[in-house]
Amino acid sequence: QVHLVESGGGLVQAGGSLRLSCAASGSIFSYYHMGWFRQAPGKEREFVAAIKWSGARINYADSVKGRFIISRDYAKNTVDLQMNSLKPEDTAVYYCAAGLVAGAVGRAENYDDWGQGTQVTVSS
Repeated sequence: QVHLVESGGGLVQAGGSLRLSCAASGSIFSYYHMGWFRQAPGKEREFVAAIKWSGARINYADSVKGRFIISRDYAKNTVDLQMNSLKPEDTAVYYCAAGLVAGAVGRAENYDDWGQGTQVTVSS
């Protein structure tokens, strides 16, 4: 089991940037996927980005390609999400997730462990 704690959320104006961090503890293997998902009020949880812990594979949702960057830091055991050119529609609670992910990395049900979430609010 992997314990995940997100940080870095907050309020930012449209066009601004935020960096989210997910601190991971427990048994993390190189073949694990680490993902970021988000959920806005009244909407389903949606995929944002994912990275294999080995760094060999990175995926992004079309809505964030070119604006968000996912990365992992072995020394700190963290997975970060750099969010640039933020838009009001990026407003959501952002969750970090981890798992073996035998199926599609963009499906929430394929992840085993989740953080508590961090709020990101983008004002227009």
